[in-house]
Amino acid sequence: MKKNRRALIEENLQEIAAVLAEMESADDIRRFIGEIWTPSECRDIALRWLLMKLLAEGVPQRTIARELGVSLCKITRGSKYMKNEASVFRRVVMEEMQGKDIPRKRKNVQSDEFMER
Repeated sequence: MKKNRRALIEENLQEIAAVLAEMESADDIRRFIGEIWTPSECRDIALRWLLMKLLAEGVPQRTIARELGVSLCKITRGSKYMKNEASVFRRVVMEEMQGKDIPRKRKNVQSDEFMER
């Protein structure tokens, strides 16, 4: 019997997650995502990660929207996850930021520097 599209997508997402979990090198993971995602998808995901870090730093949503050129809807979605203590995304972002010297109320985002990378 043919699986429905949603089940196939979920099955393949699980496989990708398992493959990533088995990789030992950040360089291999970076190369893998660069090969499986388009450059546009890579930029979108990198921007989403950046906006989550900025939210965690306390940067206002409108500042993030203006500096990164992303919609308030995307930022509001990210904010929802940052407020949810059970969110894996929140936990990972917070763990990544621990131990880094981060100003808690940053006024300007260096988006040009980010976008050039």
